[in-house]
Amino acid sequence: MTEKKKTTIILFSGDYDKAMAAYIIANGAAAYDHEVTIFHTFWGLNALRRDENIPVQKGFMEKMFAKMMPKGADKMGLSKMNFAGMGPKMIKGVIKKHNAMTLPQLIEMAQEQDVKLVACTMTMDLIGLQKEELLENIEYAGVAAYLADAQDGNVNLFI
Repeated sequence: MTEKKKTTIILFSGDYDKAMAAYIIANGAAAYDHEVTIFHTFWGLNALRRDENIPVQKGFMEKMFAKMMPKGADKMGLSKMNFAGMGPKMIKGVIKKHNAMTLPQLIEMAQEQDVKLVACTMTMDLIGLQKEELLENIEYAGVAAYLADAQDGNVNLFI
């Protein structure tokens, strides 16, 4: 019996296009029967944020982070050619025209394929994100848990 291949991805970026790339790779690896983990840290956590306002208690700095960060995957900006928010609208138009999947759809597909979506608890503490503000059916862990997954990884990516 062959051992299942493992793919791990650290999603550090909060850019829509980079998050899309991470999720396209993750879904492709899962389709090829890899065990896949995406470890979301720093700005990559925005991909896991709910798009609605969740009433939670926050300090001043945490409120500032919450206001400055996009709420949900669909609100993330582009890494290049953001054009004050016009870039994402343009790329979403191209995605729709070509019947490609949007980032929220790719995230949903990843969950359906049992891709392990992990939120970095240390970063959550640093920027004041709380579990209630993130999607359901995700895991919470620190860097040690990521390293445990990655040490046996056949593919390890940092995006």
